[in-house]
Amino acid sequence: MEYTILASLREKLKAQADETTLQSGLRFFKEEIIVYGVKIAVVQKISKDFYSLIQTEPKEKIFAYCEQLWKSGVMEEAIVACNWSYALRKKFMPDDMLLFERWINQYVSNWATCDTFCNHTMGAFFEKYPEQVTILKTFATSPNRWMKRAAAVSLIVPARKGLFGQEIFELSTLLLLDTDDMVQKGYGWLLKVYSQKHETEVFTFVMNHKAYMPRTALRYAIEKMPESLRKQAMTREV
Repeated sequence: MEYTILASLREKLKAQADETTLQSGLRFFKEEIIVYGVKIAVVQKISKDFYSLIQTEPKEKIFAYCEQLWKSGVMEEAIVACNWSYALRKKFMPDDMLLFERWINQYVSNWATCDTFCNHTMGAFFEKYPEQVTILKTFATSPNRWMKRAAAVSLIVPARKGLFGQEIFELSTLLLLDTDDMVQKGYGWLLKVYSQKHETEVFTFVMNHKAYMPRTALRYAIEKMPESLRKQAMTREV
């Protein structure tokens, strides 16, 4: 069954690939990526169609499919894996985090798969098991840039609801001086999203750290604030 499903999925994806989308995808990322060249809307439809064929299988079996898709290194297959794991969110158990952490550490290699997986699967996991959010502090000190970005972007969706404020500021502090632009953009994005519910708290955090906060992260964090606050935040002390 596993071979049949995954082989059929791959054939379907390859059949929908086109050269224009392929070349566009290759130009879009600084990192070297493997991509068939399938439009994202088409990938999402194929993902949904194939999930309907396996949705009654045990969670562990579907996770095994996801593992094989991640292992391929192909962008579109990774997106399918992200979608399938998120579809199982009502069945998540606390120890699933061990698997999710390994997927990020071993297989995530660009911002698109990092954000797709972390925004949805990881975000849903932490909303279900908020006591597990402390593991993101470990992510934040990893030598792996995508683990560090994951530490921030895993809380994007909860942040939209105003959740995990203390953890958001703790993680942003841990990541504050990171020199990797992917990490800076990650925690800057998290602060920006959280500011939509808690503008004063985020503005205070930025003002307290603006002297040494990387400009990339700072600009992201204040992007949705009123112009008067943005000007204050962008003014360096003499």
